[in-house]
Formats: sequence, C-alpha cells, structure tokens
Amino acid sequence: MTPDGRPASRLESATAMRALAHPTRLRLLTLLREHGPQTAAQLGDVVDEAPGTVSYHLGKLAAVELIEPAETRSSDKRERWWQATAALTSWEPSEQLSDPARRAASASLEKSIAQVYAARYSEYVDAMPTFPVEWVAAGTTGDRTLRLTLEELSAMKTELESLVERWVDTAARRDHDDGGPAVPVALVYQAYRRP
Repeated sequence: MTPDGRPASRLESATAMRALAHPTRLRLLTLLREHGPQTAAQLGDVVDEAPGTVSYHLGKLAAVELIEPAETRSSDKRERWWQATAALTSWEPSEQLSDPARRAASASLEKSIAQVYAARYSEYVDAMPTFPVEWVAAGTTGDRTLRLTLEELSAMKTELESLVERWVDTAARRDHDDGGPAVPVALVYQAYRRP
C-alpha cells in the first residue's frame, strides 16, 4: 500500500521486470492507471497498435499480475476489459545487484523508464508555446551536482519521497471534487551517485 492507502505492487522477479520494461507495456499500464478499465481495442487506438498486438502485451502484463480482467462496461460481452492491479509499482534496484538476471532486468526497466521520461519532457517542450504563460512559469526543471555523504543522500531521498507523498495526497483529494482548473502534471526527480 502507498502511504495514502492506494494499492501498490512490488516487482521481485526478473520476469516481472522484463515484462514491464517493454515501452508499449509501460504505456499500456500507465493508460490503465490514468484512465481506468479499457479494452485492447480502446488502448490500441491510443498507442496506435492493432488490438491483437495490444492483447499480447496485456497478456504479458497480466501474467506478472500488473493488470487483471475488469468488469465488462459495454453490452458486447465478447469485449475483454482490463484494469491495473495497483496505483503504483516499485522495485528496489539495490536488491537486484547480487543476481545477474535480476540486475540485467532491473537495468533494462530503468532505461525504458528513463526513455519514457525523456520523451514526455520533449513533448512538453514542443507543446510549451500552446500553454498559458502562467502554466509555463509555474513549472520547473533543473539540476545540481552536490557533494553528499551516503547518509545525506539517504536523508534527501526520504525527504523527497515525503514531499512527493504530500502532493500525491493533494492530487488524490482533487480526484474526488469537481476537478476545477487542475491538469495532469508530470513529476520526475532523480538523486544518485555519479559514476
């Protein structure tokens, strides 16, 4: 469970990490989390893939329990609906280091996620001229190189996670009101020892 009580899943096996490392599967899982239950045909329209291809990827996600069948939401009983099993999925890269297969799967997943982040930011930069100036001014990006001890880096991680959870709670409360002027906002942060 996440701190705000939402279901969370944890990847423990190389098989699960490899299944999620595929860019299409990452996107499908994100869509199911953001928009709720959908069919392969509906998802295929968004990811520009044939329903058969999408069904294959959904099967791979279901095999590692990241998604599950959902209640049918149409009169066509032949349609198969899918939903995410959790609002969040995590794994601990440090726990994968001692096993070569899990280490490789974790690295593949980390790289796929980094590519998703880079593509999303590039889309934002391209779309920036279409946004109201206030929304552009409210956003931020930046980087610093800090000299920290292991203990300091660990403390910063804890503080960042706490800060993010506070804003996750704010967004979750908004999900239950009229929506107002809120829009989806991407949050990505990284802190790591440079090689």
